[in-house]
Amino acid sequence: MLASFFVMAAMAADLRLGIVGTDTSHVIAFTKILNDPANPEHIPGAKVVALYKGGSPDIESSASRVEGYAKELAEKWHIEVLPEISAMCGKVDAVFLESVDGRKHLPQFRELVKCGKPVFIDKPLASTLADAREIDRLAKQAKVPWFSSSSLRYATYVTELAATKPQGAITWGPGPLEEHHQLDLSWYAVHPIEALYTILGPGCEEVTRRVGANADEITCRWKDGRMGTVRALRPYGDYGAVVFLEKTVKQSPPAPKFSYLSLLKEVIPFFQTGKPPVPNEVTLEMFAFMDAAQRSKAAGGAPMKLR
Repeated sequence: MLASFFVMAAMAADLRLGIVGTDTSHVIAFTKILNDPANPEHIPGAKVVALYKGGSPDIESSASRVEGYAKELAEKWHIEVLPEISAMCGKVDAVFLESVDGRKHLPQFRELVKCGKPVFIDKPLASTLADAREIDRLAKQAKVPWFSSSSLRYATYVTELAATKPQGAITWGPGPLEEHHQLDLSWYAVHPIEALYTILGPGCEEVTRRVGANADEITCRWKDGRMGTVRALRPYGDYGAVVFLEKTVKQSPPAPKFSYLSLLKEVIPFFQTGKPPVPNEVTLEMFAFMDAAQRSKAAGGAPMKLR
């Protein structure tokens, strides 16, 4: 029955998409690409049609944006605003779970699995490893497909460096912290962590995290002996990467550009087929990576195994 839903959704003139959480700029960026045929990055075949605002009053970046973004979506893009997630579910074929607060994702996903429709969960998947695993358990139980990714996974500089099949890599990017997220790297440093996983693939076994004045450095060893490093810059900084090949190194260009178009080119086919382009197990390993890094930080920089 689930397979027939995906076939029917893919054959529809336009997939009807819902948004949960209007407290991130992603909701505006995604809607512009999907709903505006005049946009040079427009992706046809899917439109945002409904939303549930959500929001977190104890996170300033959420509380200060949720109403404004919801208003813009409603007035400029004619998106229907619904008072409950359950009310939105009957009006859409798939859902963007966009709440900026990772703590909200598990309780909101509990509601979404009742809809039986595919869900893209924007970064971070959750604020703890336990929540991330519970989302996966609920999804398996209800046979609801989910996919989560940073847009950085599909940035050109990341995919080009990944194609070199390097022996090791260093990635860097902004790493500001947010006090309510127990895995503090999940708030923003998940971006360069996802870049590292795109370049080296899964298979990390040990993580060591050192805290500095303006950055955290997370060194990690893969099961095959390769080494990787993530540098989380505070409060902010540019993105980038270096990969180590057998006889040379390659580096990303300064301040590399990336857009949400490449990510949405993966999300829309996922909505149509229910097949995530990145295995859920890889995303969960990234959260085990951040959990190990959190334990290493608490232990003063001692190496920690992924669990």
